[in-house]
This record gives sequence, structure tokens and C-alpha cells, in this order.
Amino acid sequence: MSDGSEFRVDLHVKVLDDRVLERARRADLDAIVYAPHFTRLPEIRARAAAYSSEDLLVVPAREVFTGSWRDRKHVLAVGLEEPVPDFISLDAAMAEFDRQDAAVLVPHPEFLNVSLTEADLRTYRESVDAIEIFNPKHLPSHNRRARDLADEFDLPPFTSSYAHLPGSVGISYTAFEDGIESAADLVDALKEGTPRRVVYRNGLRRLRTTAAELVHLGYENSWQKADRLFLSGTEPTHPRHIAYDGKFDDVAVY
Repeated sequence: MSDGSEFRVDLHVKVLDDRVLERARRADLDAIVYAPHFTRLPEIRARAAAYSSEDLLVVPAREVFTGSWRDRKHVLAVGLEEPVPDFISLDAAMAEFDRQDAAVLVPHPEFLNVSLTEADLRTYRESVDAIEIFNPKHLPSHNRRARDLADEFDLPPFTSSYAHLPGSVGISYTAFEDGIESAADLVDALKEGTPRRVVYRNGLRRLRTTAAELVHLGYENSWQKADRLFLSGTEPTHPRHIAYDGKFDDVAVY
């Protein structure tokens, strides 16, 4: 736990197990936001609750993959009350986040073909609560571009480890002014633009983290992608899955 003068959060983690908790504690974090790929909100909530404790809050969230595989735009929503599927239009996702009054975060802006662009930010500026200005997967030029976008649109910043591997947790985090005690408090802090520091490490560990995560990214977007598309059948977060009861059929891209 931190010393109480601020609340330290790794705002985007993809994995959750005992190793993740240990890394978070060693990084002196107060909370992590757990948002795994292709996992429905009830399952995320249950797993977050199981791993949450008095000394480390685990907050459930969804990084929704809007659009198609060729042009997918990721948006991180914290504070959802109802499930939102992947593979719906960006406009439909933003409308649903607004309806549920969730905190809307922009991870890794303009990174490859998986991110919101400058034009998207201009369109949805009033719906966005924060933009990621440092991501360990980024090259320095990507992070500079992200900072420029935050300045251009006057958006509060955040950072995260974007950890797909347990060892990455805590390599960067967002430190809010003290006063956050729950997931609801964190959502409020994000939506209200509560003052915060963006904290990250450079040096050898950061370089090792970047290299390991980029290797994992290549794997995730090749063999795992092929498995999902051609072998596994319908994803549990596909908008036409029975769990969504047809609610998103008219905005599905597949």
C-alpha cells in the first residue's frame, strides 16, 4: 500500500492471479483495474471480487473492441453496470457507456489499427474522461504523440502497465490525490478529472517489459487471433451471443 498521501492505480491490467497481486504489492499500488480480453462483465466482476482485499483493490472493467478486426478501436470503460459486447460500432459503444455513466478511457491512442484517432477524439471529446499518455508497449514517438493529443483536447492523462504478463504490473501507474476507497470512488475520480500524477519508469526494466510485451502482442495477434476467428466459434463477448438477448444485433459489425 502507498503511504496514504495518494492513491496509486495501475489502470489497465489484462491478467489476474497470485503473481499479479505480488507484483502490485511490490510496486506499492493501492488498486489495479482488471480488464481482460473477450471476457464477459459478470465473469470479470466475480474474478475481481475474489482477488480484491483490504490492501489491494481490484476494479472490474471492460476494454471493448469496437469495429471489425481490420479496424478495431479499443475503448476502456470503468464502472459499467450492464455488459457491453465487442464488435459493435464505436458510436454504439460510446452511447452505451454514456447511458451507463461509466468512466471512458482511451488506451494507447493512435497505436497501430487498434486505437482511437485524432478524428475520433474530436468526435467523442465530450464522452472521453481520460487519455493514456504513456504505455510501456509504445515507442517514445508514440508516447509523445499521445501527450500531444491530451494537450490538444485538454483531456486528463493516465497511464497503465497494459500488462498482458504478470511481470509488467506496476511498471507504470496513475497516482490520484488521496480519498479513493472503492471502485465507485475511482470512477468518480476519473469522471471528475481529479488531480493525478502519471508515474512510469525508464531504464533497463522498462526496456525488458516493452520487449516482452511486444513479443506477446505479436503472438496474440497471430496464433490466438486465428484460433478465435477460425477454430473457437463465437466469442462470449460477440454481440450476437445469446447472453445479450439480441440487444446489440442492429449495431453489430459481424
